[in-house]
Amino acid sequence: MRPMKWLALLLCASALAADNAPRLIFSKSFPNSVPAFEKITLEQSGDAEYREAEDDDQPLKFKMTAADTQAIFDLVAKLDYFKHSLESPAKVAFMGAKTFRYESSGAPTETKFNFSEDLNAQALLDWCEKMAESAQHRINVERAAKYDRLGLMKALGLMESAMDRKRLVGLEQFLPILDRISKNESYMHVARARAAEMAEAIRNSKP
Repeated sequence: MRPMKWLALLLCASALAADNAPRLIFSKSFPNSVPAFEKITLEQSGDAEYREAEDDDQPLKFKMTAADTQAIFDLVAKLDYFKHSLESPAKVAFMGAKTFRYESSGAPTETKFNFSEDLNAQALLDWCEKMAESAQHRINVERAAKYDRLGLMKALGLMESAMDRKRLVGLEQFLPILDRISKNESYMHVARARAAEMAEAIRNSKP
């Protein structure tokens, strides 16, 4: 067989394997909130994407650690891959239409809910919300660094507060922007110093 045919077959096999790899998709629609829509896609490899619109063709991409990814997919397994309803029978206020979806080699399975009393579902929702919050903080810092330098300290402060409260995940995604801020003398010294301190804290938190 010609080398080019071998290459084509390998590429096809790789694409097929990627399509069949386990994938978690979380989405939340909450009109009149900010953002009104959010979607997280997490591959078993740890590759993740965040969108604030279904047709967003430039999602924010980041990488989850192997340990965090495993913890998330363990919860997916405990929830029987969303083959059963998670909705609570209790009457509660509307907190957003949420969907957990699992895709793999078989038919996709999903469940929709407003509120669940299932502890595993609550734990998985917390992970998804932390991924979304992390992406939002990164977007805010990058936007402030580019368009609102006077507001940069506030964006950094909010991100640091979230990090202190253990609400940030995929911490390495923040290093490029923090390093750019800390090394750019056009920013205020206090912003550069804070960015440097946060980057150092992230690097020191690695196992």
